[in-house]
Amino acid sequence: MAQHNPHPSLALLTNPPLSPKHVAPHTLITSTTLYNSSLIIPNSKFNFFSTEIISRTQKTQTLAMATAPNAAKVTPAVIVGAGRVGRALQEMGSGQDLLVKRGEPVPLDFEGPILVCTRNDDLDAVLEATPKARWSDLVFFQNGMLEPWFQSKGLGDADQVLAYFAVSKLGEHPTDGKTDTNPEGLTAAYGKWASAVAARLHAGGLSCKLLDKEAFQKQMLEKLIWISAFMLVGARHPGATVGVVEKEFRYEVKLSLTMESI
Repeated sequence: MAQHNPHPSLALLTNPPLSPKHVAPHTLITSTTLYNSSLIIPNSKFNFFSTEIISRTQKTQTLAMATAPNAAKVTPAVIVGAGRVGRALQEMGSGQDLLVKRGEPVPLDFEGPILVCTRNDDLDAVLEATPKARWSDLVFFQNGMLEPWFQSKGLGDADQVLAYFAVSKLGEHPTDGKTDTNPEGLTAAYGKWASAVAARLHAGGLSCKLLDKEAFQKQMLEKLIWISAFMLVGARHPGATVGVVEKEFRYEVKLSLTMESI
């Protein structure tokens, strides 16, 4: 099996391994999911976490959550979003985290990272609920090209996490995105709180690597291109799931990736 390069240039995407590692194999592709998969700005309704389930055609590994000694090393954080991912991140902590639900303000006096685990179209509201003095502590777990939104809000080089793990149900242990092609895992973090995020994920039995800005952007773009290609092909075939696209329409995926790399 050819090794997958986690940081390809667009030219290298013309002949990729066609395993849909970025989306659930049974996700039904419609014109709505096509629009949402091509996220450029955060007012789209695309929900990254609901589609981030590792394909069953790949080898995955479910790891137990942290033991108490590991959790004790985790930096306490404000976690914005009480969904599956937000709750999972809280479970990885030491019991000192503050969970902020929809519409609740982010406190000024709680030191540490602010882990934003909401939908992309909730980001404006999250920013409004966060004191400006704490904006530099925000860590965004959303998918897509967020830089234009960061720039429009004056956030600069905001901390980001590219998450390759799935939480299928509220309260369940996450499944890490480790595969035969990428046994080291693909989850990556960037920014001043990257080490704290990695420590939390490691405490929960998940992989996470620390990347500089350029390397992070390359991996983020790769994922965005993959999702867009699968959604585009699936939209041409009503009723198709991601798994069906991989099995029956591989050539069309290859063709769309080749066109995107030109």
